[in-house]
This record gives sequence, structure tokens and C-alpha cells, in this order.
Amino acid sequence: MTGSEYREEDFLQLAGLQHFTFCRRQWALIHIEQQWFENVLTVKGNLFHEKVHDGYSSEKRKDIIISRGMPVHSRELGISGECDVVEFVRADTGIALPGREGLYILHPVEYKRGRPKLTDEDRMQLTAQAMCLEEMFCAEVPEAYLFYGETRRREHVEITKELKDQCRRLLQEMHQLYARGYTPKVKKTKKCESCSLKEVCMPKLEKHKSVAVYITENIE
Repeated sequence: MTGSEYREEDFLQLAGLQHFTFCRRQWALIHIEQQWFENVLTVKGNLFHEKVHDGYSSEKRKDIIISRGMPVHSRELGISGECDVVEFVRADTGIALPGREGLYILHPVEYKRGRPKLTDEDRMQLTAQAMCLEEMFCAEVPEAYLFYGETRRREHVEITKELKDQCRRLLQEMHQLYARGYTPKVKKTKKCESCSLKEVCMPKLEKHKSVAVYITENIE
């Protein structure tokens, strides 16, 4: 990191923010230890995203330019990735686009296979996308959308200061753990059962004593 900006070689994957918000250990197993196992949920999720876009493309529908698979990044946050969809909607205020008439506002749209969640992992990923777009286009992105495959409906997300502050805190922690190469210990919860890495993580073993503790206690 140089000054208040990260170098490109230090960028983390934007999509990892969803893993990190869901479970810090899951994120570390995937992004630090490079371990990944597919389960039914992850396979369905990948297939759902392939239907949304296959590489970068764009099209125009009336007053909306739809960009799919747009690469995004932020030097302030130290992340890079891509947006499923970014809608450039023509409006009275906004930014000018090269070769286009009028002004446009930006709406990132993230597609998810399942249903809306009570937890924040989807909103955190969407917030990071919005912050990347704000930095890249020097524009405000006050709202965005989550589209869920099971309900076939959009969920409106207001990109608030609170969401942005939370996003910054999580990403700072991610960078610190990544720099240390540290994998946090597991905290077993109900969500462990649906995790694709539960066979690697082995959350049940957390309740048992370690070999070092067992030997020390028996020697004493």
C-alpha cells in the first residue's frame, strides 16, 4: 500500500468480501490457503451467473445502457472484480459518457441464486461494487439492486454511509489477515452445514482438545 492507495499487486478479490462477511475462516481457506470444494449450492450459483453473463458485453434498451461482466476496481479499497450488471440510466443529472448524449446515473445489479438474506454478505458485496464505480467514474452511486433467482425479484439497496463504513472496516481486516497469511479459527454455527468447505474446515473438531494440550495435560 502506498499512501492512501493500494498497489495493483496487493488487490484482493472483490467477491471475497461476501465470503469474509459470511465466515472469516471460509474466506481464508479459499483466498489464503487456496482450498475450494463445490457443493450443490455453489454449482447452482455458478450456473445462475453464467446465464446472466458470459464475459463482458453491453446493450442499449431505450434510455438504459446495460453492461454485463464489467471489470471494476478501487485503489482506495484495494480490490478488483466485476459486476454482474451495471445499468447506466439516462437522467436529468449524472455523468456524461463518451459518445453518448445526455447524462446517466449508475446502478450496479448483483444476481444471486437463492432468496434474500437477513445477513449482510450480499449487501456488502454490492456496496463494494458501488464504491468501485464511484471511484472509477467520479460519480455518486446512492442505490443498487440485488436480484434473487428464487423470488425472481429485485431488492433495492440504499448505499448508505453506514454500509460504506462497514465495507471499509471489513476490507481493512481482510488485507491485514491476508498480509499475515492467517486463517482464523472456526466458530461453529448453523450455517456451517451448508458451507462447501465444511469437510476441510471440520468445525466439529473445534470442540475437542488439540494434541499439544492433550500431551501437556497427561505429562503433568
